[in-house]
Amino acid sequence: MKLKHIELDEFRERMTDYLSGRTPLAVERDGEILGFYYPKNKTTEKELKRAVKQLELAVDRALAETGMTEDEFADLFDLSKPFPYDR
Repeated sequence: MKLKHIELDEFRERMTDYLSGRTPLAVERDGEILGFYYPKNKTTEKELKRAVKQLELAVDRALAETGMTEDEFADLFDLSKPFPYDR
């Protein structure tokens, strides 16, 4: 589905409609994109458990292959810290 660009004021006014809709949005202010909204499909509990298990296995594999600790791995996703592999 095509991304729809809307101004922040319109998003505020019609937030309930947009958040219950199926259209992905680029929310802008004065033509500058502030953020994106991508609606998701309903997820069953079984699908959620399967996804969490896949994530757990992927993290375990990444830790095993890199030798990182869980804390070191988590730091890679902490946006308040500099990315250690930027050169």
